[in-house]
Amino acid sequence: MTKSVMIVGVGGQGSLLASKLLGKLAMLKGLDVKVSEVHGMSQRGGSVVTYVRFGEKVYSPIIAEGEADIIISFEKLEAARYAKFLKPGGKIIVNTQTIDPMPVIIGAAEYPHDVLEQLKAKGVDVCELDALTLANQAGSSKAVNIVLMGKAAKQFDIEYASWISAIEATVAARFIELNKKAFELGYNS
Repeated sequence: MTKSVMIVGVGGQGSLLASKLLGKLAMLKGLDVKVSEVHGMSQRGGSVVTYVRFGEKVYSPIIAEGEADIIISFEKLEAARYAKFLKPGGKIIVNTQTIDPMPVIIGAAEYPHDVLEQLKAKGVDVCELDALTLANQAGSSKAVNIVLMGKAAKQFDIEYASWISAIEATVAARFIELNKKAFELGYNS
């Protein structure tokens, strides 16, 4: 069975590393994997979307509306923006961090602070996590991505040790211990 995962966030949050980690994990498990990245204005703090699909045989990395098993969202507004891609029975794992988009920064719009409550009211399975606090506990605010992957790991039928192997194969050597700690904090949250 093919798993379809969307990783969404804002430029600079590490969503591309998270997708590489998930892709490496699938490869280490001998699965066919396809990854596609959509950057948008990521260098300017804009939306970043990565599609990761893996299974016995995967023909396309693209995930259509209503097809994502899991959405891993690095920011609340991004969770709302991409919720329509979630399939019935799917789950959104979301960092509770708020990052103001440009219209909010320049005063042209107001950030909708009840965005997760609105999703839940529509019946969306939302799992909230203060990944920034856990990343700081691990040693770096930049580890939010790996904390979220740790939380998401329980949604897959893949043992903990394989995730650690994927981290060791994906992350720069000097950051491995930090990322293993971040993953553990997310996994146990």
